[in-house]
Amino acid sequence: MGLIGIGVGMLGFLTHQIIDCLIKLKWKLVENYLQNGNFHMTWICILGSGLAMILVSSGFVVFFCPAGVPCGLPEVIGFLNGASIQHIFNIKTFLGTFVSCVLAVASGLFCGPEGPMIHLGAIIGCGLSQLKSDTLGIHLPFFTRFQNSADKRNFITAGAGAGIASVFRAPVGGLLFTLEEVASFWDVRLAWQTFFCCLMATFTTDLLSSSLDGFVYRGHFGFFEAEKGILFWVKNLLDLSILAFIPTIFLGILGGLLGALFVSLNIKINKLRMRFFSSISKLFLRKTSKLLDSMMILVCTVTITVYLPYFFPCTPVRTLRTSQLKNNTEITKQFKKEIAEYTCTPATPWIGPDGVKYYNQTFNQAAALLAENGRRGITYLFRRGTHEEFGYTSLFTAVVFYFLLSCWTAGSAVASGLVIPMLYTGALYGRIVGLILVSIFGVQTNGYGAWIDPGLFAAIGAASFVSGVSRLTVSLTVIMIEITNDVQSLLLVMVAVMVAKMIGDWFNLPLYSSLLKLKCIPYLDSEPFASQRKKWLNLELFSARDVMEPCVRVLHLKEKIVSLAQLLANTSHGGFPVVYKSEPDQAEVFLGTITRLELCMLLENEPIFETETNEDTFSCDLLLSYQKITVEKLPDPPRTTMLLNHYSADPRYQRLFINLEPYINKSAVSVQAHFSLQRTYIIFRTLGLRHLTVVDLQNRVVGIITRKDLMPFQLEERLGLQLASQRLDLDE
Repeated sequence: MGLIGIGVGMLGFLTHQIIDCLIKLKWKLVENYLQNGNFHMTWICILGSGLAMILVSSGFVVFFCPAGVPCGLPEVIGFLNGASIQHIFNIKTFLGTFVSCVLAVASGLFCGPEGPMIHLGAIIGCGLSQLKSDTLGIHLPFFTRFQNSADKRNFITAGAGAGIASVFRAPVGGLLFTLEEVASFWDVRLAWQTFFCCLMATFTTDLLSSSLDGFVYRGHFGFFEAEKGILFWVKNLLDLSILAFIPTIFLGILGGLLGALFVSLNIKINKLRMRFFSSISKLFLRKTSKLLDSMMILVCTVTITVYLPYFFPCTPVRTLRTSQLKNNTEITKQFKKEIAEYTCTPATPWIGPDGVKYYNQTFNQAAALLAENGRRGITYLFRRGTHEEFGYTSLFTAVVFYFLLSCWTAGSAVASGLVIPMLYTGALYGRIVGLILVSIFGVQTNGYGAWIDPGLFAAIGAASFVSGVSRLTVSLTVIMIEITNDVQSLLLVMVAVMVAKMIGDWFNLPLYSSLLKLKCIPYLDSEPFASQRKKWLNLELFSARDVMEPCVRVLHLKEKIVSLAQLLANTSHGGFPVVYKSEPDQAEVFLGTITRLELCMLLENEPIFETETNEDTFSCDLLLSYQKITVEKLPDPPRTTMLLNHYSADPRYQRLFINLEPYINKSAVSVQAHFSLQRTYIIFRTLGLRHLTVVDLQNRVVGIITRKDLMPFQLEERLGLQLASQRLDLDE
């Protein structure tokens, strides 16, 4: 766990540093053009560099990643739930996701590195715990104790939590995020292990960031500055009034409504994408179309971010004393020849009546909100005491374009995250609400009215929109406190988050659940839900036989090689029940199960084949070890297919058998046919099963239940037929 945390922390530091360097380099190229007001050359240079980044970013995803799609958080959630998803922890996927994420964020798209960092953390958790790579041909003889599905799942869970902890410098938030959103199986032991992993990830990122900035050593190694460690540090905490809960509830309602709209719109856009791409028959043209889609999004984004600020005048920054600038490096840098200054005149110093040097700084509101990267823009919006720094026009313009473009970007062929865009969108409309309160009540200087601050409601609005989209509650609240250090507004954030979740749940599913459904990833919720005619069904009134698959292919303790080869060649089942007779005149009863992969591995070892004469004995010397037959995928699928065809065609294998008894899982779970469907579902999901055998009162196999049989649409279809049959019987 410590190694995983350190690895994810180093990767998080590297990701942020590369993104910041590329963004600075990109805008430095057009600094002279901006000062001269040459917007056309600015647009050409920014678009050219952005298109080069997107070409590589999307190209890595489309042509380099094995899956050909930007794998991310939905795939990790589905895998940890028990679904079998190929290539998501491949070394190629790691490289493609990392390069794509860094270049996509730096290119200017409205996205962030959070989702890909969770995926990258999960890949590191998988790779460092297993110390093997089929792509590179690496199989180190260490950590063999952890080379099983349960431990692998735990390490992946911890790696995903470390990813969110590193990117937000929020170790507790990373732990709670995995508990609330990522993991399907949880216990106290995994909790403290994940907590330690998140701690190491955050510590490593902070340690490296303490002395390195842009890969240049700045000194002070090991000195953790609050401004670097806390992502959106809020310096001035405000005294609150109970009246602050009124606009907070309104923001929660607004966050729930806009969050549900965002989810609905994003799913419709992605469905349209999938329908369009699937209509293209040629693979190369389909991949090229995905590449062009990402490039078209960038063209629209860059055009808006470059030309739109031209229509906004320069706004004076609140007067800053020299002493304040010395004590606050962040304020010093915020408008110093940065993008927010845009075409405004540079700051000029002047001496006030008190003999202190002041600066007349101006900035472009639209440039600060649209052209700046998301992290810096959120910092502007969260700052307290800046009541009139942003006007209604710039805020409304930014929230509309950010909402639409981030919704369009999510799901394109680049590795991108949504948390920063969600925080930004919520902060924009939250600041609008705060500005409305300032317009009504004015700027309050007394302690009782200090809570009327647009920066406070920007943070609350950010939390409400993230909750409206993702429906997170506990982890989101903790993350908001960790990234702002604003403990004083804890209750307000909690209220906004809860209201936004309840409002959003009235309209649709959370974004990640909707994406799981859209990508056809079989995900089992903690509780089964099935409806018929808009009424929820009580699954306690149904039994396992109502959803089981009755036609089951069973195996015996001794099977012919030819029969096994034909069975594997003609079916795609993942597992088979094994039956036996204790006495010749008795029925065949259920003994255990064996998986398809285990059967394939057994058939690849011809020395264990035996003749029919060896009825009940087998040699211990020829037994295969557990590690040899328990694999996650076949080492050489073409060779396995060739062997199966060879066994089926060669007559001498008609007389050879294989003894399955040493290799079957005799602890396999089974339920009786009359067992409650509600409890059958809970057993299946809680134990992380792939197959559940259904037996009768005499322990004879009568059916089998797999993951697809418990999916909501399958439950509704089969239980609907069951109810229709019951109504027909009653009518008769």
